[in-house]
Amino acid sequence: MTAHALPAPAAALYEAIAGLPIISPHGHCDPAWFADDMPFPDPASLLILPDHYLFRMLYSQGVALADLGLGVPPDQRDPRAIFRVFADHWHLFLGTPTRGWLEHTLQRTLGIETELSPDTADAVFDQIDATLKRPEWRPRAAFVTMNIARLATTDAALDPLSAHQGAAQDWPGRILPTFRPDDILNPARPGHADRLRTLSQMTGADCAAYDGFLDAIRARRAAFRALGATATDHDVPDLMTLWLPRPEIETLHARAWAGDLSAQDAAHYYGHMLTEMAQMSAEDGLVMQIHAGSRRSTNHALLDALGPDMGADIPVAMDWTRGLEALLNRVGNDPRFRLLVFTLDESAYARELAPMAGHWPCLRLGPPWWFHDSVNGIRRYFDRVVETAGYFNLAGFNDDTRAFLSIPARHDMWRRGVALHLADQVDRGLLGAADAARLAPWLAHDAAVQAYRLADAA
Repeated sequence: MTAHALPAPAAALYEAIAGLPIISPHGHCDPAWFADDMPFPDPASLLILPDHYLFRMLYSQGVALADLGLGVPPDQRDPRAIFRVFADHWHLFLGTPTRGWLEHTLQRTLGIETELSPDTADAVFDQIDATLKRPEWRPRAAFVTMNIARLATTDAALDPLSAHQGAAQDWPGRILPTFRPDDILNPARPGHADRLRTLSQMTGADCAAYDGFLDAIRARRAAFRALGATATDHDVPDLMTLWLPRPEIETLHARAWAGDLSAQDAAHYYGHMLTEMAQMSAEDGLVMQIHAGSRRSTNHALLDALGPDMGADIPVAMDWTRGLEALLNRVGNDPRFRLLVFTLDESAYARELAPMAGHWPCLRLGPPWWFHDSVNGIRRYFDRVVETAGYFNLAGFNDDTRAFLSIPARHDMWRRGVALHLADQVDRGLLGAADAARLAPWLAHDAAVQAYRLADAA
């Protein structure tokens, strides 16, 4: 959908924001791309294998994941055959945002003029492959070509951050790490006790003791901040925050170190640690993100065979009001603290999250996430949150993607959604034209800079 396809009032708003630099403050791209700056691999490895939006749809229609290269050693994959399988099933994506992203990526980002179909699979593969070999599509140059100003990755607490150090050398592009500590905070995750020991070795802190554990976390947060991090990120399967008496959390930590927590105790431990992370964010200024509402790896056979992130993560409802109550009452009134929340339960927008953002000074609403990162999802989001939260309690947009080349497409979709929403508000007499013109760049660019404190990033 291009600007001239929008109704005239929306088109004018869109044209004013379409060329703004892209702020991508949360995502899952690989920082090693920018450290090494090697040409991207073949089209299948770049566009299909990392994108669960693509392969989950194909799997739902009976395509074997092995035919898409999943679970196949890299040296045994046939990228052209994988791309042919994808092209053979291109029609399955009609009506989905994935279709729009890919059409934008192929046609507008990469300049591929041949329309994708089963008959043109080889030709399109060759055109993409030739484009990716051009100097302007090496990772660092592509960052500039795609008009990206900031791009944040998501990095485990134990990541040595060597790729970020490499990406920062001899290049002005800003690739920011994001502190993702779930593996050391959540005892329900496999290998938790072993990771606590690794954390001790990495930081020199005595993580067997609770105070030493907190010191080690602070040290890792400082290492992330030194490389430009402005945020943390927390994947919360079941939202519950607590503040436990000190003897109780010390006892739970000793049992976590020994790998001897029941499921209930592990949940209580993680709930307390989320509140500890909020307190640390108030202290060091890192913006805290909570992504909640996804039941992970619901297809157990795929989990056993291929591991996580195989497209079987499904939305579930979350109780945000009760779930965040302890955290917010501990830290939510602290002017230094900022919390961004993301949900897959759209019913929570109007029922809980917009009213909460309209009250708590720390709270900002993240944009439609994952399954709802779509034209209609954006429309529903604005309709459900603006009346209660307003515009200035929103966190703008982030693409949350592993598919680097889809970043312009996803931000363009958001900007078109912003233009359509604001034009509709003007048409209904709820906004003046001047207010809509002011809000458009805020929602497209400035809100994310403010929400993630990127103006202060090194």
